[in-house]
Amino acid sequence: MGAIDRIKVMLGADPQKPTEFTPEAKQIHAMKRMNKADFEAMKQHAREHQLSDHKWRNRRWAVLLFTNLLFTFSFWLDIQMLEGALTASRFVGFHLIDLNSALQVMLAHKHIIVNLFIGTATVFVLWAALGGRSFCSWVCPYHLVAEWFEWLHLKLVEKKLVSDHEFHRGTRTVCWVLFSLMALVSGYTVFETLSPTGILSRALIYGPSLALGWVFLLLVFEVVYSRRAWCRYVCPIGLTYGMVGAVSPLRVEYRLENCFHEGDCRKVCLVPHVLDVVIKGRATDKHVPIGPDCTRCGLCIDVCPSGALHYDIKGLSKLL
Repeated sequence: MGAIDRIKVMLGADPQKPTEFTPEAKQIHAMKRMNKADFEAMKQHAREHQLSDHKWRNRRWAVLLFTNLLFTFSFWLDIQMLEGALTASRFVGFHLIDLNSALQVMLAHKHIIVNLFIGTATVFVLWAALGGRSFCSWVCPYHLVAEWFEWLHLKLVEKKLVSDHEFHRGTRTVCWVLFSLMALVSGYTVFETLSPTGILSRALIYGPSLALGWVFLLLVFEVVYSRRAWCRYVCPIGLTYGMVGAVSPLRVEYRLENCFHEGDCRKVCLVPHVLDVVIKGRATDKHVPIGPDCTRCGLCIDVCPSGALHYDIKGLSKLL
């Protein structure tokens, strides 16, 4: 799947079954079909020796909590290290402005605001290097809270007390366009009023407000009706950063030769369509980078018993 195809999938298109494979990929697929007994034995061995240490999840939670609490303590202690909130801040003098927030403000004002443009440049370079949607899983406070509530949803589904309802993934692209149009037409940043990311960030720093009621309603909806609905089908922040992340050298990479196709990675993934490549017979090359809609959360890496998924820096791995 090429870069353009990966962006189409991020915007809502369904992953297409590949028709062309590299010679290396063809050879590995053929070996797995021919040596089925050995393949199943290796799969069982990998499962028996799997380590469930949640290494990357724990690291991610630590970074996310540290980042958000740094805002809080900087404000409470008045040390002016990290001022503002996630939507717009200043870190030791450097202006940092959320890309989606800056876009909404400029659309509402109907012109390019130079100060906002300068502030977004730093953020753009940062997330272009680290991977755009890594903001979602490594920084966004709503992502963490929704991840905790997701555990409750899965328990209720397991007990058959609720069922999960999916929406078309293209809904998020439609929401991105609608929020942009509302800002342009109304002159008001409608999304910023509804964004649980901004609401939780400001609540952590300045104290709770009635807007937390909206966040609670979203979480209840996700628990009883649709798993991670806001992040999957509505939030334009993920789409904005996903476009930036398309050029990032840091990504999760899939190694076909190590994969036993258990499917555990897709079960834990917030955006399982990016892992379509792990389905048996889908990988077009020996090593395949996961698409830009990936949040780089590391859950798939933690759960994979055979090391088929790992973090990779484009061009660097071949030099090591």
